[in-house]
Amino acid sequence: MRQEVFKLYFQVFVVRCSDIWFLCLFFPVQTKSKKTLARPGVKNIVLVEGVRTPFLMSGTTYADLMPHDLARAALQNLLRRTGLPKDAVDYIIYGTVIQEVKTSNVAREAALGAGFSDKIPAHTVTMACISSNQAMTSAVGMIAAGQCDAVVAGGVEFMSDVPIRHSRKMRKTMLSLNKAKTLGQRLSLIGSIRMAHFAPELPAVAEFSTAETMGHSADRLAAAFAVSRLEQDEFALRSHTLAKKAQDGGLLEDVISFKVPGRDIVSKDNGIRPSSMEQMGKLKAAFVKPHGTVTAANSSFLTDGASAVLIMSEEKALAMGFKPKAYLRDFVYVSQDPKDQLLLGPTYATPKVLERAGLSLSDIDVFEFHEAFAGQILANLKAMDSDWFAQTYMGRKSKVVAPPMEKFNLWGGSLSLGHPFGATGCRLVTTAAHRLKKEGGQYGLVAACAAGGQGHAMVVEAYPQ
Repeated sequence: MRQEVFKLYFQVFVVRCSDIWFLCLFFPVQTKSKKTLARPGVKNIVLVEGVRTPFLMSGTTYADLMPHDLARAALQNLLRRTGLPKDAVDYIIYGTVIQEVKTSNVAREAALGAGFSDKIPAHTVTMACISSNQAMTSAVGMIAAGQCDAVVAGGVEFMSDVPIRHSRKMRKTMLSLNKAKTLGQRLSLIGSIRMAHFAPELPAVAEFSTAETMGHSADRLAAAFAVSRLEQDEFALRSHTLAKKAQDGGLLEDVISFKVPGRDIVSKDNGIRPSSMEQMGKLKAAFVKPHGTVTAANSSFLTDGASAVLIMSEEKALAMGFKPKAYLRDFVYVSQDPKDQLLLGPTYATPKVLERAGLSLSDIDVFEFHEAFAGQILANLKAMDSDWFAQTYMGRKSKVVAPPMEKFNLWGGSLSLGHPFGATGCRLVTTAAHRLKKEGGQYGLVAACAAGGQGHAMVVEAYPQ
């Protein structure tokens, strides 16, 4: 029996590494290794490194900064961690959602501030909660097309200082005042101002097409899939507990230390707060009052933070002496009805990306799904496990099947780590890569929902160790 096992090890190793077969005597082979997703004639694209600032609850230590300050810190630390020359990048792409008007192209401002060459183009994308996902896949597309060999992608969100506008009537009056040529015209316009004109327009996490806040949508989705308050609180507690364990165990190695000007050095996410079911049960409904099930405890909180990843062609990465973390393989974007299916992106995206990759759900070793709300995640899991939903809405003969919880978000998720809208995608992909290495898996699946009824999924493959 032992001879047969040795023979199997030997054969597998020789087939994969025939030019250095003798090393089989010294290096173990992973017998559970699956086929690689590498394709003949298709360029391999790799994640070299990923970093992020600590994700902080808005209104805390980052409160006096600006978005580009956080993005700059992420970029600077990416350079430090990789030792990458500042002129070795071909392009920089950043995702953000609520833009600071003074730095509308935050990618460019952050790149200049971080010391990148001013010859490197940079642009900013927005796709709600999957903005940095879009930044990464845009980078993948540019490398695949042969336009670039090395691209930095990332995302940033700063909820501590969102833009607040005057009312539209006040804006029109002020613009007219700026054009008025005579004193009489100015006085006439000033005289037309009423108290109601001073009412500000506050930004809201709401759908323009439905005028419904995302929290309301999450509450309705939870009700539609019979997700109880108890289930939501249990899942939220799970997220915080696992995040705390990962933080204490030093597993969140993508988090960098950041010296906030005039304040302390920040080195940890500050929203990780394991509570108790009893304490969570005391909170009242946050959106659908008084009988809703979505509360502050089972929702992701408003967060400040930035992330950055270095994506390269495998050939370029190896030529520069880098050891990649993972291959970035197939990805898809999906879109549904923004009213009734606003947050079901993962359910629709997961089977599509698996089909593109030629994989089944059982092939996936690591699942990293964005947790906007506990109710949203649990509704997705129930939808994925429903033949009726698959047949009625997805045109499938049978259910997608929900990911097993023993592989799902094991280092916490957005509910506990935080959710800077524009930055979460990079965190998901970097975490998936780190978990694959730590757990010895080969394939990871990242999925997320986004405003507008959109969603994203990507398959990540572990880089050979």
